[in-house]
Amino acid sequence: MSESSHRPSRSLSPGQWSFTRWKTIGQLEALEVHHPLFRATLFLQGVHLTQFMPSDEPDWLWLSKSARFEPGRAIRGGIPVCWPWFGNPGKNPPAVRKRIHTNGAHGFARTALWKLEDVRENAHEVEISLSLDANEDFADVWSGHALALITFHFSVRGCQLALTTTNLGEEALAFSQALHTYLPTSDVTRSRVLGLGYSQYIDTLDDWDYKNQEGPVYFEGETDRIYESGEPLTIVTPSGSRKLTSVGSDSTVVWNPGPEKAARLSDFPDEAWKTMLCVETANAGSDYRVLNTGQSHTLGVLIGRK
Repeated sequence: MSESSHRPSRSLSPGQWSFTRWKTIGQLEALEVHHPLFRATLFLQGVHLTQFMPSDEPDWLWLSKSARFEPGRAIRGGIPVCWPWFGNPGKNPPAVRKRIHTNGAHGFARTALWKLEDVRENAHEVEISLSLDANEDFADVWSGHALALITFHFSVRGCQLALTTTNLGEEALAFSQALHTYLPTSDVTRSRVLGLGYSQYIDTLDDWDYKNQEGPVYFEGETDRIYESGEPLTIVTPSGSRKLTSVGSDSTVVWNPGPEKAARLSDFPDEAWKTMLCVETANAGSDYRVLNTGQSHTLGVLIGRK
């Protein structure tokens, strides 16, 4: 997924950072990147990226105006990391579901405090890596031992995320996951997703029935679908286009709450459904992954220019 030969060449400690700085936002600690070519904001809780914007451009990500930055509370918008399960536990395959001991959706990684591992910078790019050791500390909600390592790569050409899971346990580990990307639009009813045509999807709003997509995906109200496809996608909105290229994924989730669900969601203005859409790089549904002891899997997405 590398997009350039100008790789950040040197690991840096906080005193050596040129473009990255610590900042407290609300009650949470974050890393803010102020590079001459772009800006980004990344929270340690949930490794939650809430902002990426090349210079003189609007934010490439959507963040709720009602988002709250509090310990233990998921942030509404940006790119939440759903891990080591995606969605409702009861809707996951049995091998994934048997490890989950809670009714909470989307796993614990999005509210856990991750450890900063590395910051690399140069005149073109910034790369930040963080880790989460999912061990017995999470035994009340999940059975397993795995290491999650995520790397964010920022440049003027785009934003790249790579989430690597390594099974540190003594038996096979089944898990599901998603990079839950919120994208902005001035009008969701005039937006569409290209690249999923003629693929099969699960319509979670219609008794989880399997259906076939014909042509672009349009939004005409609440939408919640798991597509059996990991192909490159183009998201077209009234203000322009964005390209999403994934690795390690054969499933894509497309979501918009529509007006009725939006009114019930926390930290989500009633009319905000009109200005956002989610296209999620995933290992969901039948695309869940199984790792033997010591094995690793990387799920990644590059959000770039069309």
